[in-house]
Amino acid sequence: ALARQLVERHGIEGVLARHDGAFRRHEQLEEGVAILAGDVPDVFRWSRGDVHIDVDLRGGQKTGTFLDQRENQRHAPALLPTGRALDVCSGDGGFALQLAAAGSDVLAVDGSASACARLERNAAASGTGDRVRAVNANAFDDLRARVEADESFDAIVLDPPALAKRRAALPSALRGYKELNLRALRLLRPGGRLLSCSCSYHLSRDGFLDVLASAAADAERDVIVIEQRAAAPCHPRLLTFPESDYLKVVLLEVR
Repeated sequence: ALARQLVERHGIEGVLARHDGAFRRHEQLEEGVAILAGDVPDVFRWSRGDVHIDVDLRGGQKTGTFLDQRENQRHAPALLPTGRALDVCSGDGGFALQLAAAGSDVLAVDGSASACARLERNAAASGTGDRVRAVNANAFDDLRARVEADESFDAIVLDPPALAKRRAALPSALRGYKELNLRALRLLRPGGRLLSCSCSYHLSRDGFLDVLASAAADAERDVIVIEQRAAAPCHPRLLTFPESDYLKVVLLEVR
């Protein structure tokens, strides 16, 4: 009934229910993907300026894209220097495409071959196919190889999936976040910037800053915090629910 009201009152073309998350199994809830009202295409294209992204509504992660990062992605060209950029765990290219549209040459690394293919199609549709190269690889292995090859970048984005989906996984997640950020900091040129993200709600904002500080110390780099950001306004943070401040986005600069 609510879905029909959305369609009738607000002109929405269709409502798709994604009841296929692993959390539903934990709660013993019914799983499935179904149209509740109207018509919903398999692929939906949304645009922001010259950037066009095709979203896999039925098979993509979460709702097909990550709406909580959309403001951070939109502001990425203003936050990061133009030049050679590395987008790690790039997904469909929310960060990579914005940086390429601003003139950067971007290497986009993701462990999903289908996400890399969609990213390349999105880059072609956005007119930046010559400035974006997708690399299907494990983030940890890829960063390690680039450090060993003595590569360098002007800007790096780290936006991994939640490494601590359960509280018991937090110790190993801390090690994972530190390794990713340590290697990223070693790849940055002086004056380069790292936009580092964590969406693990079991990891507090202060805890994430501690991880970044430890990574900077081990990397033997002088690193300053330029700015801290969070999820888009449609993902509000409740004062009495600290886990709602789950998305931590920290902009760092290497001196």
